[in-house]
Amino acid sequence: MKITFTEGSKSEIVGFMVDEGGKLPSAAEALDKETGGLLTEASASGRFSGKSGQQAFVVLPKGSSAKRAALIGAGKVKDRDDRAWERIGASTYKAHANSGFKSLDLHIDDPQNAARAALGAKLAAYRFDNYRTKMKAEDKPSLSAINFITTDSKTAKTAFKPLDAGADGTYLARDLVNLPPNDLYPASYAAKIEDLAEHGLEIEILGEKELAKLGMHSMLGVGQGSVKESKLGIMRWMGGKEGDAPVALVGKGVCFDTGGISLKPGAGMEDMRGDMGGSAAVVGAMLALAKRKAKANVVGLVGLVENMPDGDAIRPGDILTSASGQTIEVQNTDAEGRLVLCDVLWYAQEHYKPAAIVDLATLTGAIVIGLGHHHAGLFTNDDKLAGQLTDAGLAEGERVWRLPLGSEYDRQLKSKFADMRNIGGRAAGSITAAQFLQRFIKKGQTWAHLDIAGVAWVEGEKAPTDPSWASGFGPRLLDRWIADNYEG
Repeated sequence: MKITFTEGSKSEIVGFMVDEGGKLPSAAEALDKETGGLLTEASASGRFSGKSGQQAFVVLPKGSSAKRAALIGAGKVKDRDDRAWERIGASTYKAHANSGFKSLDLHIDDPQNAARAALGAKLAAYRFDNYRTKMKAEDKPSLSAINFITTDSKTAKTAFKPLDAGADGTYLARDLVNLPPNDLYPASYAAKIEDLAEHGLEIEILGEKELAKLGMHSMLGVGQGSVKESKLGIMRWMGGKEGDAPVALVGKGVCFDTGGISLKPGAGMEDMRGDMGGSAAVVGAMLALAKRKAKANVVGLVGLVENMPDGDAIRPGDILTSASGQTIEVQNTDAEGRLVLCDVLWYAQEHYKPAAIVDLATLTGAIVIGLGHHHAGLFTNDDKLAGQLTDAGLAEGERVWRLPLGSEYDRQLKSKFADMRNIGGRAAGSITAAQFLQRFIKKGQTWAHLDIAGVAWVEGEKAPTDPSWASGFGPRLLDRWIADNYEG
């Protein structure tokens, strides 16, 4: 969808913001007079009161400057934060997407608010129709352009540019999570990552031979039951000062998770196409950083595997040796994401000595029980980093909630035969998973883990900015965190 900003234009639909309980805005007065008071009549009749989410439509007479007018409820002024403006943009797009009209003008005076509404409209316009071969014309969106009429189009364009890059990252993350596992597996995923080189990212892909030489046998163990070769994808964006330690973003990329020998129930297993949501967040964030030419040094690392129940798959009771040298007794092959992440986290520290590490993973069902589908779980060894990620999440509407870490949880990871086991039992399952990962974080290394199992994909009713099964959670949060804390 094309998004533009001007001080004036002419589209088929024209939209005006109406405050809750307020009168028509001045921008609508000329059209109201031209049509003999049709807009005033529409705003005064029916149940339209300007509440957030309300819209009233007016078919304009022949010869008018537009074919349709829309009065859009803007809610109360005190309630209009960035999220509200994003919802306004998204709701406006959705209301007119299948209207049969192609273009819409939306009057929003403040350029910053116009930029946020534009972000909402773009997020709402996402579709994943890659595999549809039969679609009726009326099922396809007709609206292809929204122009925001604002008092300062130049400022609006400048404000929208980084938001647009973040939205592109979200689009990519959604695409990756939505792709079926027969088309997204480690090698094909790696190829998609390699395509990002055209945006200025430095790309490196390691295969199983290189991973074996590095001693990454924990990650390799997860993938050994699949005919698809495991890969480590590395993306570098060095837009900061030369010599400055980079930030490392690490993502779990289990392209499909059957549970392995500890096979998952059949019902709902198709959703495990999304078990690479953490990696999608990292890849989307790296695209956003590159698109806006971020002035920061950032490395993204994603461990790409399939977890399959082949005759060569790891078994409950197997003991794996990780890249750190620590040994892990596998008691459940469905607790595989942490086996991937622990080696990738170690690689990130050994090769990049990062200023901070944030890893993201659809790691535990327990986090969904604890936080539902509205917050990601945050675990960290650093209070300052906790605050930074919390603030970034609030700023971009991708919220996180901090949960504890503590040595008392380590008792649940004790193994009779190895340095640790890969599960800690039912109690505090998300915490013991994070506690497991922390064992692979070197002393003094700033680190945070985001368990995004409850927010990477969501069924049922969602915000208008989130029209897809895959939410694309993560890229905007990470991009904002880096912009606020590692750029000038």
